[in-house]
Amino acid sequence: MKIFNTEDTIAGLPYKKLIAAIKKMFIEQYTIPQRHIHTLDSRDPDASLLIMPAWQENFLGIKHVLIYPNNAKRHQKQGLFSTYNLYDNDSGEPLAMMDGNVITNRRTAAASALAADYLARPDATKLLIVGAGNVAKELAYAYAAVRDIKQVQIWNPTQKRAEALAEQLSADGFDASAVTNLEKAVRENDIVSCATLSTEPLILRNWVQAGTHVDLIGSFNPSMRESDSDLFRDTSVFVDTSEALMKSGDLLEAMKDGALQKDDVLGDLSDLCNKRHLGRSSEDEIMVFKAVGSAGEDLAAAMLVYEG
Repeated sequence: MKIFNTEDTIAGLPYKKLIAAIKKMFIEQYTIPQRHIHTLDSRDPDASLLIMPAWQENFLGIKHVLIYPNNAKRHQKQGLFSTYNLYDNDSGEPLAMMDGNVITNRRTAAASALAADYLARPDATKLLIVGAGNVAKELAYAYAAVRDIKQVQIWNPTQKRAEALAEQLSADGFDASAVTNLEKAVRENDIVSCATLSTEPLILRNWVQAGTHVDLIGSFNPSMRESDSDLFRDTSVFVDTSEALMKSGDLLEAMKDGALQKDDVLGDLSDLCNKRHLGRSSEDEIMVFKAVGSAGEDLAAAMLVYEG
């Protein structure tokens, strides 16, 4: 069994190849069961285990995510650790173990970029990143694989973290800056990508200008929100998979408020990748993409790392 450490896993996931691999996954036949969540008997009363399996003809993969929310104060450690195990689906033989955090962060950003390739304006050059965490740090690189990103702005509740990310992106050749006025930034940018753990709306519909693409990555459970309900009222809404309609606080609250019906969702990534929906239809259309993540994306990334 091969072991891919953090650096090896990063090296195996260049964004152009990863986006193509995830697109292929949505076109081909993958089996993706519901994820399993277990409460753990631990000294951390909030500890839980998330198990995400997926398989296709040749490979089977399982991501294990251990979530210990109180680690920061109990052990001065991060609160989430993840590993990815890849198996031969013909024999069950273990093939590889990889850094699951890297798999998650990169495939999440790549899925957003894949959606944007269908939903963002072809001439989009200005990107606003809302958040400065592990996924947010990947977004500019992922989007640059599908659009000619010339300017990146970062907003984060903690300004120092936004400044640190802007410094990192500037060192890598982006025209990047930290901003403090979120409304102004939303109004000025072509693409707005949110990757936060917010439980209150950050992006308001009346800030969003015609032609903008809004990408919502956080809100992967019912208690989390990154937008107000009105964002879904008169815009073109897409999701990564139908699971988003059952799990995302953004979508659940919009449906509760009457701003969105399930039938209002125009399609998912499978529909876009298989050309059952062509995505953006006009320059002024406001597109909204809501993702909660898929084990199939994890498997596509792991296969790319393993096969090189």
